[in-house]
Amino acid sequence: MKYIETERLILREWTLKDVPYQVEGLGNFETAKNLVVPFPYTKENSIAYITKHLKNSAESYAFAVELKGTGKVIGGTSLDLRDGQYHGGIWLNETYTGKGYGTEVWLARAKFAFEVLKANEIENGYFEFNNRSKHMQEKVGYKIVGKKVNFSPALNQEVVEILTRLTKEDFYNAVQSEKLKAIYDKIKILKH
Repeated sequence: MKYIETERLILREWTLKDVPYQVEGLGNFETAKNLVVPFPYTKENSIAYITKHLKNSAESYAFAVELKGTGKVIGGTSLDLRDGQYHGGIWLNETYTGKGYGTEVWLARAKFAFEVLKANEIENGYFEFNNRSKHMQEKVGYKIVGKKVNFSPALNQEVVEILTRLTKEDFYNAVQSEKLKAIYDKIKILKH
């Protein structure tokens, strides 16, 4: 079932057919070191995650990021409601980074949060060494609001996580840039 469509991607509910794609993406050290996911990431980890997230709800949205026309899942993103605030993240298979897919996912996720879920802000974060995520979050309007220590299973050590927040106002200001507006305008929310 489609939820959100961008120019090149479909964000939809996970299915158990996606297990090999999720294992391929999250099983990569370069991806996993930036996340709080089991490492090595196994088929069993994927089945457990996907089984828990087969159906989205108002409190928890987990989207597989599918490359249009291929059926291949190249990443994932989520929005979880905790203490009245949406939190979440995004990951892309290392093979697909640096091609603009991340921008499409960040914009689609924020558009869904602000226009469908009526959120006023989204909480996020990134490990202090994850410059790609830092740059992407800054580009779409996130601001740094603090830091905390978190554990990276892939690195098997504690790391500093930079905490970020995206307000509706900051997001809509960011998407006024010509480049982001062109991507944003092609995002269609199909079902919620």
